[in-house]
Amino acid sequence: MSPEYLDVLMFVVMIGGILLGFPVVFTLTGVAVLFAGLGILLGEFNPNLLRALSQRVFGVMTNEVLIAIPLFVFMGVMLERSKIAEELLEQMGSLFGRLRGGLAVSVALVGALLAASTGIVGATVVTMALIALPTMLRNGYQPALACGSVCAAGTLGQIIPPSTMLVILAEVMSSAYQQAQYAQGLFSIQTLSVGQIFAGAMVPGLVMVGVYIVYLVTIAWFRPQVAPALVSDEVPRAALGPLLRALAPPVVLIVAVLGSILGGIATPTEAASVGAVGAVMLAALRLPGGLRWPIWLGAACIVAMLLLTSQVDLRLGRAAPSEMERLGIAIAALLTLGVAAGVGYGLWRALRVGVLTEVVDQTMRISAMIFAMFIGATLFALVFRGLGGDHRVEALLEALPGGETGALLFVLLLIFLLGFVLDFVEIAIIVIPLVAPVLLLMGIDPIWLAILIAINLQTSFLTPPFGFSLFYLRGAAPPGVRTLHIYRGIIPFVGLNLLVIAAVLLLPGLATWLPAQLFGR
Repeated sequence: MSPEYLDVLMFVVMIGGILLGFPVVFTLTGVAVLFAGLGILLGEFNPNLLRALSQRVFGVMTNEVLIAIPLFVFMGVMLERSKIAEELLEQMGSLFGRLRGGLAVSVALVGALLAASTGIVGATVVTMALIALPTMLRNGYQPALACGSVCAAGTLGQIIPPSTMLVILAEVMSSAYQQAQYAQGLFSIQTLSVGQIFAGAMVPGLVMVGVYIVYLVTIAWFRPQVAPALVSDEVPRAALGPLLRALAPPVVLIVAVLGSILGGIATPTEAASVGAVGAVMLAALRLPGGLRWPIWLGAACIVAMLLLTSQVDLRLGRAAPSEMERLGIAIAALLTLGVAAGVGYGLWRALRVGVLTEVVDQTMRISAMIFAMFIGATLFALVFRGLGGDHRVEALLEALPGGETGALLFVLLLIFLLGFVLDFVEIAIIVIPLVAPVLLLMGIDPIWLAILIAINLQTSFLTPPFGFSLFYLRGAAPPGVRTLHIYRGIIPFVGLNLLVIAAVLLLPGLATWLPAQLFGR
């Protein structure tokens, strides 16, 4: 192969190494170092470019937005360990189970609630497969429909915020948007925030939930034998008290986290910290034994702090605060102690029963994987661009027939196919920085593009035979469920996802209207 095609060979070798089972981080860094050396020997790579690596890595590790990732992961894992899914499924089943397809609709609604409160896709699929799937099969649900509804609902955590994928996608898309503006000669640039991406994903995510529910209700109406109503003595009647106890905690947490971001009250990192604190307190309330009043005291202090903040200026370091403001600051200090006591007690309770150790361990593993991927992808992108790969990608997309639309459809198809073999983190960090700047230079809206990519990745997560969610479900499904049942059941939901993608393609306002209303773009 000619030396000028080193960038193409580099990408092929990287994909091949991942397919052979080598760890992605080591594959990225190893391939980058190997081809940097080859490029230097063949005179195709300037070694001075590697001097920028330390600055780029430092920028990744000190990026305030990315701090939200471990906080959201901690929140999700803590809520997953607190058995919130079990209680939600039980109460939703009691509410809808006596209707045709009611249990499948309950699974879709619980999947949406868990997506908006935890965002952990694998854990959601496995949890619902262990709890809801046996009940659905035992009550006569067609195995394919039961498997498809559980698998599809479990992946809603990728598109409904707060989602780790959306945080990563927002950061990558923001960088690509800045590159595109610099390439146009603009130095007074517009920025892209996580809040805008969250707002852009809200309407398509809710549309997707609605489409799932309409499909399930329609199937149950015309083919009642595949999704029968539960036998009356199989499921207790729903009671208002238990239903509210199951729904209130995740709904309050969703409003606190997403409401503060979309309302402009807090940054994503600050909102993620609120979510992590709220998850600790909710978990402590659900753990067996122990006292409840310290948690309620901490919650009351948080509410009082919010009310006080809305009435009094609590900023420190001002030259001459009024007497009322001094009093407010003193009260806020006492309320802070109450919050700290509640959170500290919640952490102690979680540690005593062994939950905190598992949560911290899982959070560290996931966060370390994501940040190591960022560092490996930074080196890979640096070498790939040094070999001229970015110019080749740009030339390829510009040469495609159909102009802007043809390039967009090609990129979506490429990402969809790569989703079979690569995780969303790998695609977001490796592939999107290469193609997004070119598409944005063509005039494509960055929020619209980000939401299309997010739904596309979720769809590839579901598509047989390689969708990651299918493997999660296969590992947790009861013995009577065959792989063919999972594949047959998920195909209609893949079609529904493609309909949503088509709707967002044809109606960009589905992704851009809410960000424009909330953030003015």
